[in-house]
Amino acid sequence: MSAPSGPIVVDRIHCGPPESANGGWISGLLAERVATGPGKPAVTVRLSSPPPLDTPLTVGGYGAVYLLQHGHRQIATASPSPAIDLELPTPATVDEATAAETRFEGLVGHPFPTCFSCGTGRDPGEALALRPGPLNDGTGRYAAHWTPREASVPLVWAALDCPGGWAAGIAGRPMVLGSMTAQVFGMPEVGVPHVVTSWQVLDDGRKHHSASMLHSPAGELLGLATAIWIAVDPESVRPAGAGA
Repeated sequence: MSAPSGPIVVDRIHCGPPESANGGWISGLLAERVATGPGKPAVTVRLSSPPPLDTPLTVGGYGAVYLLQHGHRQIATASPSPAIDLELPTPATVDEATAAETRFEGLVGHPFPTCFSCGTGRDPGEALALRPGPLNDGTGRYAAHWTPREASVPLVWAALDCPGGWAAGIAGRPMVLGSMTAQVFGMPEVGVPHVVTSWQVLDDGRKHHSASMLHSPAGELLGLATAIWIAVDPESVRPAGAGA
């Protein structure tokens, strides 16, 4: 199958903040363009400006790097990366993830309710509506279940996106996605509950590093991601937008 070509347009269903795209979703759209190989099987996307909605965004390449632009404004870059090298924790089960969702901090106060991935103001019929909450075992892991209505690379990136932000500590301090590196090993099965498990990797001032992974009910690793989240001034998020 050939890689997608032509401009990228993000519709409002896939928003993060009300007027810009969900970071995981648009990163996955751009990642589909990038040719990977045995030495660099992952893709890294760096976001430098809010991606506007319902607007053609041009994609250009120089060498192995793809550049996403709105006019002359740079939105993001994407490039192949080495395999993600992390010691992975035990993934949560569907039952553990379902229990963790009752502790989702966003149910008390969500800084980004319009988010396609985890927004509490979104209809589960059109958005992922993930509810990543902490596992009650002291490991620091977060988990949510996801039953896909369809399967695609951008959807896997979106599912891996926000759970990492909540594990990194987004509750009470708005953060936006700065960069994300992901590997997609396989597509989820439609109509079957899967599990996203996430955890904090490093807290470095305004930068918060996280990791997340997607597993099938049988325990197969389908996706793995690391991300850097940037803390922002709460006053800059008005009206409340969506993270990731």
